[in-house]
Amino acid sequence: MADQRRAPYLEALRAYARRDPGRFHVPGHVGGPGADPGLVEAIGAAAFEIDIPALTHGIDAGAAPTPFQMAQELAAEAWGAKRTWFLINGASQGNHAACLSLAQGGDRVVVQRNVHSSTIDGLVLSGMRPTFAAPALDAELGIAHCLEPAELERALDQTPNAVGAIVVSPTYFGAVADVRALAEVAHGHRVPLVVDEAWGAHLAFHDALPEDALSAGADLVISSTHKLAGSLTQSAMLHIGHGADGLLDEHIVDRAVTLVESTSPSALLSGSLDGARRQAATLGRELLEETIEALGRARSAICELPGLDVLDERLIGRPGVHDYDPLRLAVDVRGTGVSGYALAEVMRDQDDINLELAGENVIVAVFGMGRGTAERADRLVAGLAHAIEHFGAVPAEERQTLGEPPPWGPLEMSPREAFLGGQEVVPLEDAVGRIAAESLAAYPPGIPNVLPGERLTAETLDYIQETLKHGGTLRGASDRSLRTARVAVEA
Repeated sequence: MADQRRAPYLEALRAYARRDPGRFHVPGHVGGPGADPGLVEAIGAAAFEIDIPALTHGIDAGAAPTPFQMAQELAAEAWGAKRTWFLINGASQGNHAACLSLAQGGDRVVVQRNVHSSTIDGLVLSGMRPTFAAPALDAELGIAHCLEPAELERALDQTPNAVGAIVVSPTYFGAVADVRALAEVAHGHRVPLVVDEAWGAHLAFHDALPEDALSAGADLVISSTHKLAGSLTQSAMLHIGHGADGLLDEHIVDRAVTLVESTSPSALLSGSLDGARRQAATLGRELLEETIEALGRARSAICELPGLDVLDERLIGRPGVHDYDPLRLAVDVRGTGVSGYALAEVMRDQDDINLELAGENVIVAVFGMGRGTAERADRLVAGLAHAIEHFGAVPAEERQTLGEPPPWGPLEMSPREAFLGGQEVVPLEDAVGRIAAESLAAYPPGIPNVLPGERLTAETLDYIQETLKHGGTLRGASDRSLRTARVAVEA
């Protein structure tokens, strides 16, 4: 077993900087002297000293295994993968690479409807045509949970030539899918299961947490390490499982990763992944223990505030909720008579508290696996109390609520055909019946209402506009006000 206390790539970067070598290569700041002094002061001289280019001898070039290779091998061992790739374009790069890898086997794929927008971009890049599988929708909370195994079975039965299935777990709100059952369904159809586990990089490091996707039998797992596991923003990992042989070729995955990666990868991002892996592997259990305990106390305190409740393990057993991740502190605000949008705005303006997500019924605060969780949680609870005090008693019956989103329109073109084909921008009232050339996703609940290639319906456009009136947001549209829409030019 390798020594997880080491960080070979990060250590090699630091050793290079300490040598004060002659730098006659990019980047142009040459270790700091060529950089703006204000920028050096802001992020520190040491960051510039280890910002070196790819193919530097003794770091990621030279005798194998290089420090970079050793770092990825340590990450694979820590997360239980057959092989791990460091990603410097976030989990988005992992989703792109996953789609490109699957497309080697064919052009049909089953995709959970509320996948991240980068997966839809991966469909555009790969040219695959999706069959969408609907996640369970929690009508009470107005949010989407995970995909049920029966729904995956239905979608794969409908798509006999599918080359894979792509699902999401955990969700933004902390729901965790029955990945083990989803893997059994996928493997029963002889296709690999790809899990976007962007929100679950920490799950492998404490036995009180839900089972991680690799342990549950997933074949390819996208891990957004920066979200909760402590690496720098835009850094992530892609893991291939030990059971993926015969379903996925790791050499094809490797080529796909390279295809959507800069040829000038950031040493800072990769170094941060090496350091985050070391901390997770050696201190993860201890840090997570502190976080889980502190958030348990915070949940109890929030439930004492008027009109508030929390999402927790009580959700387990609802459709699409096999388990629950406690590192997402999701607060049910329905009892306040005030929307989550309004509460979040007041918390930001009054106490400079910035939440990960605000919806009509639920707000979400994210906690990583670091120190100081108790102090941060106390500040959140105080901010919530302050916001509720600001609004006072608001009769719940005065509040307008959103109905369920209408069914999405038929897929008339592949996302690639719609995105790359002829397009025009039309007034919204003229877009009904046209084929969308862009995504339209109203938050909440975050399930895309429209994807490139789908026929636009009046009901869908009305629903999105109503969501915006309630304070929701719209993602994917070139015109965020939704006065116009981008549509395909049909022959």
